[in-house]
Amino acid sequence: MRSNGITRQTIPLLILAIGICVAASFPSQAGEPEEPRLRARALGIVVGSYTPGPLNAITDVAGVTVGQTTLISGDGQLKPGLGPIRTGVTVVIPRDDVWHKKVPAGSFVLNGTGEMTGLAWISESGFLEYPIALTNTLNVPRVANGVMTWMIAHYPEIGITDDTLTPVVAECDDGRLNDIQGRHVSEADVVKALDSASSGVVAEGSVGAGTGMVSYGFKGGIGTSSRRLPETEGGYTIGVLVNANHGRRPELVVAGVPVGRLYEVVPPVAQALSPGHSEGSIIVIIATDAPLDGRQLTRLAKRAALGLARTGSTARHGSGDFMLAFSTANVIPHYPKDRTYTFTQLADTHMNPLITATVEATEEAILNALTMASTIVGRDHHRVEAISLTRLRTILDHHADK
Repeated sequence: MRSNGITRQTIPLLILAIGICVAASFPSQAGEPEEPRLRARALGIVVGSYTPGPLNAITDVAGVTVGQTTLISGDGQLKPGLGPIRTGVTVVIPRDDVWHKKVPAGSFVLNGTGEMTGLAWISESGFLEYPIALTNTLNVPRVANGVMTWMIAHYPEIGITDDTLTPVVAECDDGRLNDIQGRHVSEADVVKALDSASSGVVAEGSVGAGTGMVSYGFKGGIGTSSRRLPETEGGYTIGVLVNANHGRRPELVVAGVPVGRLYEVVPPVAQALSPGHSEGSIIVIIATDAPLDGRQLTRLAKRAALGLARTGSTARHGSGDFMLAFSTANVIPHYPKDRTYTFTQLADTHMNPLITATVEATEEAILNALTMASTIVGRDHHRVEAISLTRLRTILDHHADK
């Protein structure tokens, strides 16, 4: 885990540069140039009233780091177990030495067609004690193995003189683009993501666990955003990271405008799902430095569903919508010697700004996932287009003029 040494003065240029570089890294494979990708705010889309943090990312919460491994190889017809590969893993580490310095945590499942392992222990204990990993559905066991391998390397007493662990791994189905049966994310890929986790700018779109994701009929994936409350409301920071693989084209709403219904008349090929194909999913990870306990963080996790709804989602029957929230403000010690320890807690009556900030950051993180994702051609020549930023601007400008 390390900081990349970015100065606040260079952040805006770096964010723009990363957006362009990410788009260039994943060509559409059809020969035509693809427009540079931009975050929602760079397109003039301002969500809510609170101000983002310097990075407008989950890493604005001090101590939180993110690492990603992206796997792209092969083209053409699906050969189950061999490729083409369009997948990856994204990890969120709440703080350094989270095993010994646990963070309060809570979760919420809006619709359970999916899996986030480890939630039973979080619900029971009210804390989180290891990194969070995001990947595709069939790769959950291998990614869990990778997290365990990394944890045992850092804490060799696990399972011998210390407790065991139940990793938190959340999944979305990337089978529309990826050879999902191949379970191509290895333990080494997970360890690589964990070892490279950084507190800096977070790559978005078609990267890491988001490589093969589809959202609202467009290319989806990883998105992030943050909000920093004014000092009069505590000065706390809320950061959100999503893996967006949910929704259908007609549902998409951007800044209150029904973009999905106005984008095109004919539904895209990516919208045609076979009866056995899942509707998709979204994973929402919420971090804050506000002093909240597990109960309050569960309440906060529920509010992320409102940010999801603002983008048009109705949490359809086949969708898996999982939210996990944690706070870095307190340390829950690992087997404390004393009978008690100090825990500072925000009064419930002062939570409203955090609730609003969570809704806003979740909505913007989803939009960033869409606007930063690049077109991908995957297995069997399945092509999922990135949302056209030119078309998006036109629709939004037209409504602004009314």
